[in-house]
Amino acid sequence: MPTTRRTFAALSAGAALAVVSPTGGAHAASRHRRLVARDDFCHGLGQWATELQGGGTVTASRGILEIDVPSGATVWFRQRLEGPYLLEYTATPVSAGGVNDRVSDLNNFWNATDVRSPEDLLATPRAGAFDEYDHLTAYYAGYGANHNTTTRLRRYVGQPGVRPLLLDYAEPLLVPNEPNRVRIVSDGSTVQWWNNGRLVFGHLDPQPYTSGHFAFRTVWSHFRISGFRVWRFTRKHP
Repeated sequence: MPTTRRTFAALSAGAALAVVSPTGGAHAASRHRRLVARDDFCHGLGQWATELQGGGTVTASRGILEIDVPSGATVWFRQRLEGPYLLEYTATPVSAGGVNDRVSDLNNFWNATDVRSPEDLLATPRAGAFDEYDHLTAYYAGYGANHNTTTRLRRYVGQPGVRPLLLDYAEPLLVPNEPNRVRIVSDGSTVQWWNNGRLVFGHLDPQPYTSGHFAFRTVWSHFRISGFRVWRFTRKHP
């Protein structure tokens, strides 16, 4: 059943106790981070692959990845990520009167693999429609989706028509022209998605996905994204 606004804060607080902070994992005190991937969005889309359902534009220049699309769009980071890691970026939903300036759908796939080409997710062609991603095994966060009315976490299992719902909230939602500072933690069984210092999704997965590809996903919207970074957690030497 969907989680109400009243119960979200209590559930979020409980999850935070279970899975600690956005800057570490279960043993943060004995670990450090190593930067393994980044994009300052000043040199084009060489690190990204786009899948557009109905056209639109995806550009990277002057420090901004800009996604301005009339329908479904998925923008994959080409580098496969291996956990444990911390990924972060800042995304702002643009509301300035443009034809695609519908504030909705700040969504992500991560640790994604396509069961049809498990060694290379990008070897399987897709055209941006939502049901084309049912062949993934992945985590999927939909923040402010469905016309900015739902915020959900799913665990894809690679079966058409099957998108298991893990968490379903009525808030938090997107605010027009306000930045969302997102952090994703993939640390063994620990799965977290944070926004502006608030734990939105905290899940302990007994059979976790620990590596795969990351993507920005949206539908009929306009976003400006900056500050993409990925750190690998490593243990400190004694």
